[in-house]
Amino acid sequence: MSADRLARARRALERVRDPELPALSIAEIGILREVRLEGETLVVAVTPTYSGCPAMGLIVAEIRRVLRDAGIGEARIDTRLAPAWSTDWIDAAARAKLAAAGIAPPERDRPVSCPRCGAGAVETLSEFGATACKALMRCTACREPFERFKCH
Repeated sequence: MSADRLARARRALERVRDPELPALSIAEIGILREVRLEGETLVVAVTPTYSGCPAMGLIVAEIRRVLRDAGIGEARIDTRLAPAWSTDWIDAAARAKLAAAGIAPPERDRPVSCPRCGAGAVETLSEFGATACKALMRCTACREPFERFKCH
C-alpha cells in the first residue's frame, strides 16, 4: 500500500507547474528534489531556485492541492537550501520546452540565441524580466523580444 501511495504522489506532483515558468513542472526544472515516506508521513522535498523566490508559497500550496485532489492526503514539505538549486538541474527536454515557449534556456557554454528564429544576434534590454530569474532580450535579426532564463 505504501509503494502505491508513493507512486501516486509522484504522478500527482508531475502536474505541479512552476508559476513563473509554466512550460515546466517542478520536477522538470529540478525544484522537486525528493518524494519519500517516513512511516506513514509523505515527505516532499523542494529546493527553491533562489532562497527568496516569491513563487515558493504558490508552489507549496499547489503541491498540497494536487496531493489532496489525488486522494493522497497531507504531506510534510521540506525546503532544502543546500545544495543550492542550479540551472544545471534542468535537463535537455525541459530546455527544449522553454525554447518552444519563447524563453531562451540557460546555457553556460553557449551564447544566447533567439528562441523564435534561432539567430545568435541578440541584445539585452534589461537584466530583469518579468521575474528576477529572467532577463529581457531582443533578437536583432527578427526584432522580437524574448526572455532569457538566467544561469544560476
